[in-house]
Amino acid sequence: MGSLLTNAEAVVFDCDGLLVDTEACWTVAETAVFAAHGHPFGPEQKALVIGRTVEDAAKAMAEYLGRPGAGAELAAELLERVRKELSRGAAPLPGAAELVRACRAAVPIAVASNSPRELLDAALWSAGLADCFTHSFAADEVRSPKPAPELYLTACETLGVPPTCSVAFEDSATGIASARAAGLYVAVVPSLSGAGLDHDWLGSSLAEPELLDWARQLGDGAVR
Repeated sequence: MGSLLTNAEAVVFDCDGLLVDTEACWTVAETAVFAAHGHPFGPEQKALVIGRTVEDAAKAMAEYLGRPGAGAELAAELLERVRKELSRGAAPLPGAAELVRACRAAVPIAVASNSPRELLDAALWSAGLADCFTHSFAADEVRSPKPAPELYLTACETLGVPPTCSVAFEDSATGIASARAAGLYVAVVPSLSGAGLDHDWLGSSLAEPELLDWARQLGDGAVR
């Protein structure tokens, strides 16, 4: 399981599948895309796309479906389907709201997401978390999204805290690689069960009492 960074000066959260239950939206959309091309969609296929940008997920889909030149077409189809599913609403995952608010009361926080701005904003508003974050960063706002470190480096620079003094909360291998490359401490709550993911701390839910106790001990308790 590992131990949490007790002297953390900032916390940066992923969004999809970590704070907000959007993976169900993505899975419905991905299943429909695969079905439209005559293929089933299960855990093996989900592992190919989870945590990726829309563009990278579509490229992986195109390769898998034997249509390597169809990435842009599949990206547009996937984005439209996700947009439709997300418009129906997405709930915060267990413990997410409580942990975010406890961290925010102690240290600077941000979101670093591999979703485009449109979908990131929709997810946070749907889950009632948008007002918790002064700073959020989306995949279409950087040159190199996850697994590159730019999203996390940008977040830490904006918060004014070195990456080595910051904690990243992630759920996928793509996001973990990004946080690790940026030099953050990596806390992981996996979206897919059984995945052997790199981590400094590993849990099964953001609702674990240990996390809330940790957050309440951060910083000086002043709201920022």
